Amino acid sequence: MLSTNNVSLSYGKRVLFDEVSINFTKGNCYGIIGANGAGKSTFLKILSGEIEPNKGNVSISPGERLSMLKQNHFEFNDFTVLNTVLMGNKKMWDVQQQKDALYMKEDFTEADGIKAGELEHDFGEMGGYTAESDAAQLLSDLGITDEFHQTLMQDMNGTQKVRVLLAQSLFGNPDILLLDEPTNDLDIETIRWLENFLADYENTAIVVSHDRHFLDTVCTHVADVDRSKINIYTGNYTFWYESSQLAARQLNDKNKKNEEKRKDLLDFIARFSANASKSKQATSRKKALEKLVIEDIKPSNRRYPGIIFKPERQVGNDIMKIEKLSASVDGEVLFADVSFDVHKTDKILFVSKNQLAVHAFFDIINGEAKADHGTVEWGTTITKAYLPNNNQTFLKAN
Repeated sequence: MLSTNNVSLSYGKRVLFDEVSINFTKGNCYGIIGANGAGKSTFLKILSGEIEPNKGNVSISPGERLSMLKQNHFEFNDFTVLNTVLMGNKKMWDVQQQKDALYMKEDFTEADGIKAGELEHDFGEMGGYTAESDAAQLLSDLGITDEFHQTLMQDMNGTQKVRVLLAQSLFGNPDILLLDEPTNDLDIETIRWLENFLADYENTAIVVSHDRHFLDTVCTHVADVDRSKINIYTGNYTFWYESSQLAARQLNDKNKKNEEKRKDLLDFIARFSANASKSKQATSRKKALEKLVIEDIKPSNRRYPGIIFKPERQVGNDIMKIEKLSASVDGEVLFADVSFDVHKTDKILFVSKNQLAVHAFFDIINGEAKADHGTVEWGTTITKAYLPNNNQTFLKAN
């Protein structure tokens, strides 16, 4: 178990956390949510020991190992991809280095032999003899194929490094897993793999993410960072949000009887509990919901901005027409003969294993690049806006 006891942290006059006391227990996945700048990532660093609080302390059950997703992509530049993952279990890695150093000695003594035997025993107890194959499997699951496993990290691109560091954090089945924005730079297939991994994870996971679908899939609890406090709610993100909104409405509904309010909340809990899937995390979430006390559901203090766009004129039904659009780069076909129409109220998601294809497609339809052949025709009433993937040039120009 991971616990905080009266943890407080301030920077000057700004109070990030004020006497936060929480227990994070085994078998649960906690989603840390809050407004930008609320201190979500800082809180993970406090939990990991990277940042020392001004007051209070963090404690871990004896013998438990904590692992955190690293954010520094250059920290392991001098190590191979495989060794970077193995270093996720520091104790096992240190034993491996001690073993190797002993066996390299020219004057190997009897005492060295005894020490080597002890190290070999410890190494085996930690699963060291299957570690390389386990690490290789993790890498492959995350899209880093065998050909890259002996490559130096400095020779990997940014997206690949993210996956390697994610594999490092997951390696060795840590007792406590801290993940800060783990879905960044992952494609949909890899995100789904990570969702399944966490859904069946039997230890403690604590996740910071802005991906609501991801939080809904993996979380048994939500930890809301709000006004220097952290409140734990049972259920996933959608349950937290909708129950908080319902509680807020009921606070304002002075004419409604308490029995009616309680029935509404019970019905709400039952609906979410019934929808739980069969994954271990979802089963844990279902049991927690069944034990939930109505009084535990409280409205959040957070207020959401209302953003209203007023169009200069009404648009017609025909938004865009694409016919036989094709593009390639350096002889590689990105997409070919793409044809479809876009109509008013359509909302379209573009997905691809090849991100370059998606970026090229959007550049072409917005006039930033040329297609090999095919046409793009925008409706006559359309005024469009575009935020490109390479947005540094865009932001400098605007």
